[in-house]
Amino acid sequence: MTPRNDLAALTSGRNFWSTEQQDGLPAITLTDGPHGVRMQASDNDMFSGRPATCFPPATATASTWDPDLLRRMGEALATEARSMDVSVLLGPGINIKRSPLGGRNFEYFSEDPLLTGTLAAAYVQGVQSRGVGTSLKHFAVNSQETDRMRVSAEVDERTLREIYLRAFQRVVEQAQPWTVMCSYNRINGVHASRNRWLLTDVLRGEWGFEGAVVSDWGAVVDRVDSIAAGLDLTMPGPDAAGDQRVADAAESGALDPGALETAAARVRALVERAQDASGSVDVDHDAHHALAREIASRAIVLLKNDGLLPLEPGSGSIAVLGEIARTPRYQGGGSSQSTPTRLDDALSAITAAAQGEVAFAPGYDADHASTEETDADDGLLNEAAELARTHDIALVFVGNDPETEGMDRTTLTLPEGHLALVERVRAVNENTVVVLSNGGVVLTSPWDTDVPAILETWLLGQAGGGAIADVLFGVVNPSGRLAETVPLRLEDHPSYLDFPGEHGVVRYGEGIHVGYRGFDARETDVSYPFGWGLSYTTFEYGDVTATVGEHGINVTVPVTNTGDRDGREVVQVYVSAPDEDAHRVPRELAAFESVEIAAGATETVTLTVRRADLAYWDTRVSSWIVAPGEYVVAAAASSRDLRSVAIVSVTGDDVRLPLTAESTVTEWLDDPRGGDLLRAAIDDGDGPSVAQAMMGNPETAVFLSSVPLARMVAFGDGTLTPDVVARLVQDANG
Repeated sequence: MTPRNDLAALTSGRNFWSTEQQDGLPAITLTDGPHGVRMQASDNDMFSGRPATCFPPATATASTWDPDLLRRMGEALATEARSMDVSVLLGPGINIKRSPLGGRNFEYFSEDPLLTGTLAAAYVQGVQSRGVGTSLKHFAVNSQETDRMRVSAEVDERTLREIYLRAFQRVVEQAQPWTVMCSYNRINGVHASRNRWLLTDVLRGEWGFEGAVVSDWGAVVDRVDSIAAGLDLTMPGPDAAGDQRVADAAESGALDPGALETAAARVRALVERAQDASGSVDVDHDAHHALAREIASRAIVLLKNDGLLPLEPGSGSIAVLGEIARTPRYQGGGSSQSTPTRLDDALSAITAAAQGEVAFAPGYDADHASTEETDADDGLLNEAAELARTHDIALVFVGNDPETEGMDRTTLTLPEGHLALVERVRAVNENTVVVLSNGGVVLTSPWDTDVPAILETWLLGQAGGGAIADVLFGVVNPSGRLAETVPLRLEDHPSYLDFPGEHGVVRYGEGIHVGYRGFDARETDVSYPFGWGLSYTTFEYGDVTATVGEHGINVTVPVTNTGDRDGREVVQVYVSAPDEDAHRVPRELAAFESVEIAAGATETVTLTVRRADLAYWDTRVSSWIVAPGEYVVAAAASSRDLRSVAIVSVTGDDVRLPLTAESTVTEWLDDPRGGDLLRAAIDDGDGPSVAQAMMGNPETAVFLSSVPLARMVAFGDGTLTPDVVARLVQDANG
C-alpha cells in the first residue's frame, strides 16, 4: 500500500463494528448503546446482543429532569462497555421531537433543546469519565423515519439554530464527545454526510469540536465529498473500492491531500485515546439493575390522581388487567435494542408488594402488530371486566403499538382493544388506575376524564416492573415531569400540516414553534402541558427573585413541601423575552432543578439562566443576539403553571446592521452614521429636494418606512442617483 492508501483505509471501517487495524494501531469497537450496550452476539442476527443492563430509553430518562441520574447511568454503561472491549457507545440520540409521530422518539429526549442538551451532556460526561467514548447523534435535523435516508429537511436558518442545533452545541461545548455521528438525511438539499457548513464551519469552526466525525451506518453517498466536508470515518466497512477512490482523488488533487491526512489523524487520535483508557473491569449487574430501577421509578409521570394513589399494601384486592403487565414493553425496536440481563414484569412486582389478593387477566391479545388488528376481543374483555367488578382496585395496563427505528407512527390513539379495556373496566370499578406503556406520546382524551388515576410510564427498561410497583404503592413518590406535550388531538400539534412531507422533501413550516412553544403561542388547549407531573405531596412556591449578573440571570425561589410525604419537585424557570427586534415565543425553558424536599420543609432553590440562553439567532447578522429590554422570569411547575414571576432589565448586545441600497429610508435615518450621511446628501442642492419634502411630511414619512433607499431614485428629482446611493453605502459601512 502507498501512504495515501494507508490513510484512506483508516477513514473507513474494518468491518461492521470496528475501525481499521494497521501496523502499530489496533482496531477499536464501536457499538450501539444509548441505553444498553448492544454487543452483537451472532453474525447472523444484527440485532442480537450479549446480555447487558437495559436502562430506560431516553424518552423515559428525560422525564426525570435530573442530569445526575443521566451521569450515573452513563458511568454504568461505560463500565459494561469496557467489560466487552467496546471503545465507543453510539449515543446519545438528541434529535428534537418535532412530531409525536416520530418513530424513533423513544430514543430521543424532548421537544425542548435546553432540556435535551443538559441531560445529554451529563450522559456524555458520565460515559467518558470511565474511558469510553460517545457518539452524539444524529447530526442533524433527523426528526423522522419516513424516507430518512433521502429526505431533505427544509428548515430556515433561525429555526435550525435555535431548535435543532442548539442541543448539539450545548453538548459539544460542555462535554466534548469523542465522536459526533452525522445523520442520513439532507438538510436544505445537502446530505449531512457531505455538508461542509455543518461538519466543519459550524461543528468545528464555531463550536470547537475536537473529536472525530463518524457517519451513521450507510449514510455516506460519496466518500471523497464527505472527507472534503469534514467527515472522518465512514461506517460500516470494509470498503476497499472506496478506499482506492479516496487515495486516487488525493493523488490527483481532486481531494485536498491535507483533508485526507486530517481525517486519518483524527481516526488515529480516537483509537489512541481509547487505548489509553483500555483495561478489563468487573461489572456488578445487581447494582446496575438497582440503578435501572431507581431511574425508572424517577421517570414515571403521575398524570392524574383523584386521591386513589398511592395504594396501601393489604388494603384491598387488586385486579391487574392488560397483557403488558405480564409481558412488559420496555424498549423500542431497531439499533438500540439490547438484551437485558434480566427482566422484571409489573404483575410479579405488584403481587409481591400487595400483601393481599392479586388476580390477573390479559384483557387483549398482545401479539397483534398494528392498531387496525388490535381489535377488542369480547372473551378477553369479559374476563377482565368480571375481575374488575369483583376486586377493590383495578390496575389497567395499556400502551401503543411497538415503535421501531425505520418507521414513523400513523396515529397517537391507543389500539381499539386497549381503549375498550379501559372503558369496560371503568364502567364496573370506580377505583381504576390506568398505567401507560409507550415510547411516544399517546392521546388520553376523552377517556381520561372518567379515570381517577393515570401513570405515564413510557418504556422503562429491564427494571420497569419493579419501578411501577414502587410508585403505585408509594415506596417512591413520583417526581417525573413531561418532556413533551400531550395534545388533545394530533391535529392540534404544530407539526401536523408538515409531517412527514412528500416526494423526498419535508418542510419545517412551524418554524421555531416546536412543541410547547407552538401550543403556548396559539393558546391551544392540551391534555397535559410540557413540564407537567403530579406528586403524592404538594409544593408551594414563594416569591421569586431575579438579578442580572455577568453571565446571565440569577434566580432564587423558596419552595415548600406542604404535604405529609417527602418528595421531589422539578423547579422550572421560563423566560419571556422582549420581541421588538424579532418575534419570540411566549416563554422558553431557561433553567431547571430537581430538588428533594422533606415534608414540611422549605428549600431555597437557586438557578442560573445563562446569558447565551437568552439569545435568539439574528439572520441579519448571522449571529446570536441578546435583545435589550425587560425579561419576564417565571418559576414554574410546568410551561402553563407559572407560580411566581419577576421582571429584570437586560442590557442587549451591540448590533449594527450593515446598510445597503435595499435598507429602507427609515433604517438609514435610524442609523447614526447613515442618517447623517443621507441627510447631508439630500440637503446638498440649490433648494428643497423632493426627498427632503417627502421625509418632512408625516404622511409620506410613514410610506418611506418600507421603501428601500435605491427606490428613492425613482421618486426624486435627481438629488439621489444610483451613484449617490452607491457612495452612501460605501461611506456608511466604511
